[in-house]
Amino acid sequence: MVAFTRAELDAFRDTEVPDLYGEDLRLLFVGINPGLWTAAVQTHFAHPSNRFYPALYAAGIITEPIDPVTGMTAADREHFTGRGLGLTNLVRRATARADELSPAELREGGKRLHAFVVERKPAVVAVAGITAYRSAFKVPAAKPGRQPGVFGGAVLWVVPNPSGLNAHETAASLAAAYAEPAREAGVL
Repeated sequence: MVAFTRAELDAFRDTEVPDLYGEDLRLLFVGINPGLWTAAVQTHFAHPSNRFYPALYAAGIITEPIDPVTGMTAADREHFTGRGLGLTNLVRRATARADELSPAELREGGKRLHAFVVERKPAVVAVAGITAYRSAFKVPAAKPGRQPGVFGGAVLWVVPNPSGLNAHETAASLAAAYAEPAREAGVL
């Protein structure tokens, strides 16, 4: 397994990770922002403690396991986008922790996300992280799950953040939460 020193990871602060999506975008997952490991390997949700890909595999959203720790392979990216899946972030710049982001950055990211959804037209958008969602969209009482109304023409869900820092979630609980918007998007 690849390993980085703290100094090596710190060099990736403020680095951006490109969005990942294909022509048939049905379900767009939205992270808060890239972590430093993610920025280093240029793959969303890549930190070894992150449960995103194991949860997708357990739910049947992806049908082949993806190990992103050293970065997605071309085959991984093709499989992911071929399933109608996409990835983006509310805030594009990498930080060590999401709490390094300001409310203004999150709100600006929400506006950027809305424009992205209007342009790319996914059926369903799933924002991973209730706290960031509340801040980005100024809905302090929002609850996890399907949100009322539509967002840029898409159905909007808020799902649990798969970060290892979100210790009360497991790959199994994340799989169950991610399966709901995936069914609505026609991915499952």
